[in-house]
Amino acid sequence: MSEPISQKPYFVRAIFEWCTDNGFTPYIAVAVNSETVVPRGHVRNGEIVLNISALATHRLHISNESIAFTARFSGQAQDIWVPMEQVSAIYAKETGAGMAFEVAKPLGLTPEEEAAQQSFRPSSLELGSQVEGDGSGAAVSTSPDDDEPPRPTAPAGGRPALRRVK
Repeated sequence: MSEPISQKPYFVRAIFEWCTDNGFTPYIAVAVNSETVVPRGHVRNGEIVLNISALATHRLHISNESIAFTARFSGQAQDIWVPMEQVSAIYAKETGAGMAFEVAKPLGLTPEEEAAQQSFRPSSLELGSQVEGDGSGAAVSTSPDDDEPPRPTAPAGGRPALRRVK
């Protein structure tokens, strides 16, 4: 008898559809390894969090083997390819509801990837924050303990970013 297909891609597609049906923004957390095709400058501690909503992606395809799409990072369109076994979570940005998974393969960053992580250090981020591409070309700082939406930080070009004033 052959090995059954993993349940993980079915759960990922189900949570993605649930988020979309409820007007939530689906995010995936990815444990980055040498096979993962993501912007290395946005990788933190071997992980990247990606917005996979219809507004943030182009040609999104969630197969049993991978998640593939095109998205903009710092104004540049980039092809993203994530092996399904490297997806560590999918959740709704607004509520945090979703599902986490064990990552089967250990992280194996090359020395070049580790150097790229070290070279990208926005000064305006708080301790424990994550950096994500929001499709606008600006980095977004999110802190898991805050109830406020993410705040834009200054993009690399030195242009000011908008901030919400209460």
